[in-house]
Amino acid sequence: MCPTGSELSRTIEKSNLRSAFDVLDADGDGRISHADLRAFYGGISGSDDDDDVIGSMISAADSNRDGFVEYEEFRRVLGGGDGRKRREGVNGAMEEAFRVMDKDGDGKVGMEDLKVYLEWAGLEARDEDVRAMIRLGGGDETGGVTFEGLLKILAV
Repeated sequence: MCPTGSELSRTIEKSNLRSAFDVLDADGDGRISHADLRAFYGGISGSDDDDDVIGSMISAADSNRDGFVEYEEFRRVLGGGDGRKRREGVNGAMEEAFRVMDKDGDGKVGMEDLKVYLEWAGLEARDEDVRAMIRLGGGDETGGVTFEGLLKILAV
């Protein structure tokens, strides 16, 4: 039985939301910590204000007040409300991840951008694997992949 359009849409949104969570969960322990966000944002400027911003982000989602954001808390914050708001929350998180990976700011995640990010995340990043990922996202080795292409890569 094929899923209906609304069922498929919810499945894709859930997948994108999980992908966004996994990108932020740098150490892969199933929860987003202060250190995960600091690593994701690259230390921003390294000031004490950064710690306050990151602390506020965690506090906004940390409903059980354990100092971490588990997936269900993340889902409630970004996935609550109507479908439109849910998509905006997921896309906002994914767009932020895209901007962080797009080190040169050209609007595409290129071979080097993706390779550096994967290595930073502790994943093996062989050139042929990165090329295949970019092709999967509809890009090419010289031009890279757009935000929509990155969503395709993460959905796999």
